[in-house]
Amino acid sequence: MIFERYIRPENSRVFAISPKVIWLSALFMGILASIPKILQLQVSSIEVIVDCIIAFFYSLYVWFYNLYSLPKYSNQAITTRFFGARLTRSLLLGFLVMGVLVIINQLLFKDRLIGAMILMYQFRGVLINLTIYMFIYLLYQSYKNQLIAVELERTKADHLEARYELLKQQVNPHFLFNSLNTLKSMVETGDAHSADFIVKLSDFYRFSLETRQKDVVSLQEELKILEAYFYLIQARFEDGVSLKIAISPEHYKVMIPAFTLQLLAENAVKHNIVSIDQPLQIRISSLADRIIFQNNLQLKNRPEPSTRIGLENVNQRYLHLTGQPIEVISDDRFFTIKLPAYEYTGH
Repeated sequence: MIFERYIRPENSRVFAISPKVIWLSALFMGILASIPKILQLQVSSIEVIVDCIIAFFYSLYVWFYNLYSLPKYSNQAITTRFFGARLTRSLLLGFLVMGVLVIINQLLFKDRLIGAMILMYQFRGVLINLTIYMFIYLLYQSYKNQLIAVELERTKADHLEARYELLKQQVNPHFLFNSLNTLKSMVETGDAHSADFIVKLSDFYRFSLETRQKDVVSLQEELKILEAYFYLIQARFEDGVSLKIAISPEHYKVMIPAFTLQLLAENAVKHNIVSIDQPLQIRISSLADRIIFQNNLQLKNRPEPSTRIGLENVNQRYLHLTGQPIEVISDDRFFTIKLPAYEYTGH
């Protein structure tokens, strides 16, 4: 990789260029800088090698100086401007370093470097400096943009997770109150099914506690929750509501958000007439990659105030977990919800 992320002790990611890139690019700069010498027919191989070595060491200096001047190693904040104090310092120090390398060359090889040759080396140094500085600048900006994108994705994921937890907490906000009222009436009238009602109510809330921390449950588990819930509903409305389940065996292991069917049943009871004369009929079936919830449509003349928890809650949970919305179909006779059936792999 061109650039790498090293981990500090405090687990913060740090920008760094791969050492292989630094050394290979410095070698490439050295060879590239010596090409003008190679093209001169009367130049010795020693002069070409010396030229290459000077450009190589100068390139290494530029690489490491600019890397160590990044915020990773200093308290200076990098700006979005290409031209600035950092580039100016790099160029000024580059003049000094190139001068030192040229002097070392002269002392070792007894060269007589005239002014034009010294200027050529300095000009070459400026080009190398600008090239490497621009490369580091672009990589660093790309790295910072990636960090921002990752942070945005993490924030978005945390936000969605928080919203999902809020959705789960909204399940059954008034159900316990209605159930206790029903139980009170059954006890007062001496209903023989009071004990069974208490057992089913206990079962329902036991299921609730067991699945509260789960994002999804199997359809088979969800039907158990619905069975306990529906017993409590029928205790209130008796023959005014009925439930028919026609699920093919291969769909029992399909995963769905917990309390989905219970919320849809609660929604149906809330918005439709439920009476012995006009019974509410709920049917749950499966077809291909869909779980189908359907009830006959007989809306109340005076609808109850809506908290917008039912359908929207189910839709938002499906969007969060699968990216697929539920499908709602309504006509004069039936209200139908088609739920995506999918294999849940977790987050």
